[in-house]
Amino acid sequence: MANKDTPVRASKPAAQYPAMSPGSAKELVIVTGISGAGKATALKVFEDLGFRCVDNLPLELMPEYAALVSQSASMHRTAIVVDVREGAILDRLPEILKDIKAMLRTCVVYFDAQDSVLVRRYSETRRPHPLGRTETVWRSIGEERQLLDPIRNLADILIDTSEFNVHQLRANIQARFSHEEGVGPLLISCQSFGFKNGVPLDADMVFDARFLPNPHFLQEYRHKTGLDPAVAGYVKGFPETGEFLNRVTDMLLYLLPRYVEEGKSYLTVAFGCTGGQHRSVMMAEEMSRRLKESGYPVKTIHRDMPR
Repeated sequence: MANKDTPVRASKPAAQYPAMSPGSAKELVIVTGISGAGKATALKVFEDLGFRCVDNLPLELMPEYAALVSQSASMHRTAIVVDVREGAILDRLPEILKDIKAMLRTCVVYFDAQDSVLVRRYSETRRPHPLGRTETVWRSIGEERQLLDPIRNLADILIDTSEFNVHQLRANIQARFSHEEGVGPLLISCQSFGFKNGVPLDADMVFDARFLPNPHFLQEYRHKTGLDPAVAGYVKGFPETGEFLNRVTDMLLYLLPRYVEEGKSYLTVAFGCTGGQHRSVMMAEEMSRRLKESGYPVKTIHRDMPR
């Protein structure tokens, strides 16, 4: 059984995707994860984004459904919930995914939260855990983690909802999956965050901007953010800022084509400062601009801004 304070573990490297042409519009998102972590809310957001959504489609039918989507003239983006309700047959998901990814651009999104947060949510909603009423919620969560561990290892994106409210979860999904024309085989997320609120668990790369002077200690900048031209200009005014950004840019432009070759579909590059309001925001914005100029589709997410 998982400990009561079991932390949400960092995600493993993304599973490989088949090479997709830049014009490919077919997309399948598999929504999965721990019960109580927000899958139902997420599915509603995907529906609002224009996805054809299916909750709890039997695992055996997924290849047939993927084939239907790939051949349909009207179904372009679809989302399917797969979770612990499938039971022991979940062991077959890796094999089934391999077949599906040969037909469609597929992304596995795993929703998770800390055990204590999940227990509190069950207490507030007074709903039983899907594994039954005979065990405590703590024990059921631990059992569910063991059952879902093989799926978690396949996840391309891990979203920890421990600190999210409904609106923040919606914003996170919209930032990642809102439609963008011409999206190629690799979508990049440039994210800012504050170290005092924890490192994003879905980050593939993390860069620390705390070596730069903090605008927070200047009265004229304290209540502004890195989106403000004056704040951005202040941070950019230090020689080490430009050198740091140039070195990171060179590294990313070297790595990105190789990630594409390996079939990686989604890459999160995170920039952190103390509070996630000034330096990291400017860094994420600037890196997004540079990568877009190099031809990559980029989403910009500011996790901790505004306060």
